[in-house]
Amino acid sequence: MSETHTVRLSPVGVEFEVENGETVLNAAFRQGIALPHGCKEGQCSACKSVLLEGEVDMLKYSTFALNDMEKESGHVLLCRCIAYSDLEVELLNYDEEILAKAIAVKTYKGRIARIEQLTHDIRGIEIELGSPMKFWAGQYVDITVTTQKGETITRSFSMANTPDQTQKLSFIIKKYPEGKFSGELDSGGIRAGAEVTVVGPYGTCFRRDERQGPLILVGAGSGMSPIWSILNDHLKSGEKRPVYFFYGARTRNDLFYLDRIAELVGNHSDVTFIPVLSHANDDAEWQGERGFVHQSVDAKLKQLAVDGQGDVHACGPPPMIDALQPVLFMNGFETERIFFDKFTTSAGATPAH
Repeated sequence: MSETHTVRLSPVGVEFEVENGETVLNAAFRQGIALPHGCKEGQCSACKSVLLEGEVDMLKYSTFALNDMEKESGHVLLCRCIAYSDLEVELLNYDEEILAKAIAVKTYKGRIARIEQLTHDIRGIEIELGSPMKFWAGQYVDITVTTQKGETITRSFSMANTPDQTQKLSFIIKKYPEGKFSGELDSGGIRAGAEVTVVGPYGTCFRRDERQGPLILVGAGSGMSPIWSILNDHLKSGEKRPVYFFYGARTRNDLFYLDRIAELVGNHSDVTFIPVLSHANDDAEWQGERGFVHQSVDAKLKQLAVDGQGDVHACGPPPMIDALQPVLFMNGFETERIFFDKFTTSAGATPAH
């Protein structure tokens, strides 16, 4: 029987058990306790906390996420912590709503039911699960699949479907030059019918209920996936609030779902779709916005004079998220009204949405 240790979380007063060799974060997930997290790989600092009591060892992590001075002062990354005794941990960033809406992370078996080409470098896939999975709109899972050549790949992808679809999950995946999962989709190494293991749900960038002010949704690339889930889940909820849906792309060839979006906007007058093209200088026919998506968000927020009212969900590549953060702060948004999902490319052990 494996030895377990108790982890006490302050200031929330929650306790849970962690097994030998298990990270503190994974132990919390397993028991339905949603601690702050992002990459789960020691890269992003979202789970940074203070170790008040106890002894831990840290798996490999990035010093960008936890520098030496922070480590010396007792800071730890919960996704990298292996417990060697009972622990008391002070959470630096926690959300009562996240803790209240926690869903235990479980493992599901399924198969790829469909693969669809949405643009030259964006793919859609559907996975049918053997049993239903509960999740919130905006969350993601880890998908493990074995290619035709026998290589096993695990990557993180956000659901594009709404949570009422519990056994048929859809995903929007961007193809990167060195991306193994997306590359195998195109080369036939991962085919419809392939068996997959799905672990989840993860992520704190999910839709919040009964909030006031406009809903600002910002996506780029495969960031459409969780944004699409959040948008449709909001509309199904029946809540009435203005929605501003921004999508950043390079050219018109990088836009997709336009028919679906047009139908959705036609049926819901409170939804405004704002596509923004960054490389459309030679496109005389393009009547929409040009430049980078964060610039269009800034201009619209100033025009609306929202002054921090509402909620922002932004999902996409790190440069977009990094450029958007100061825009939101300058427009009066507090951190508790901003929800990010930064999609990293698949370098080494880093997951990729």
